[in-house]
Amino acid sequence: MHKIGKNVTLVNHPLLQHKLSLMRDKKTRSVIFRALMKEAGMILGVEATKGLKSFEKNIATPLEAMSASFLKQPEPAVVSILRAGNGLLEGLLQIMPHAAVGFLGMSRDHDTLKPIDYYQNLPADMSDRSVIIVDPMLATAGSGIEATRLVKLAGATSITFVCLLAAPEGIKAFNAVHSDVNLVTGSIDRELNEKGYILPGLGDAGDRIYGT
Repeated sequence: MHKIGKNVTLVNHPLLQHKLSLMRDKKTRSVIFRALMKEAGMILGVEATKGLKSFEKNIATPLEAMSASFLKQPEPAVVSILRAGNGLLEGLLQIMPHAAVGFLGMSRDHDTLKPIDYYQNLPADMSDRSVIIVDPMLATAGSGIEATRLVKLAGATSITFVCLLAAPEGIKAFNAVHSDVNLVTGSIDRELNEKGYILPGLGDAGDRIYGT
């Protein structure tokens, strides 16, 4: 794990990098890609949840009494940017099965590269929750910026954005608008191409997850 600037964390765990390399390979089939994305979500999720608040409560083990740590309520919320975000969402729910779940539907206009909102369903009490937004790619950052704006609009103040890959251009654009939000990524790739895709990247994450 490396801190890149004040709010960007690069997770360079060898297991994550191995899974990412398999996902980059164009020969990897969708069924394997989906499983790898879920596993990557678990690893990224552990890093993204390091700052969750806890409280102490007395319990009794089979041998003695002790003061034990528990997560503060309400449980954190995980917000998936549809559709590709669901690949990482499954991994986070594996380690936080009681988390509240929200969805933001966004597509990208391929001419302007701007996000188009088409669906929103967020948990209640967002102001009281730690919120993790998930999307495999932070490319131009248009969807990430808009999703974070909507989550803030819903009242959230403790927000982490989790992606598998990020482009330097996307990080710069995201931080210019949301410098108060923590970014956790598995890789900072070289650049964007003229169509706004990350290079070397792994292609369209949604297409590869669902075989479309």
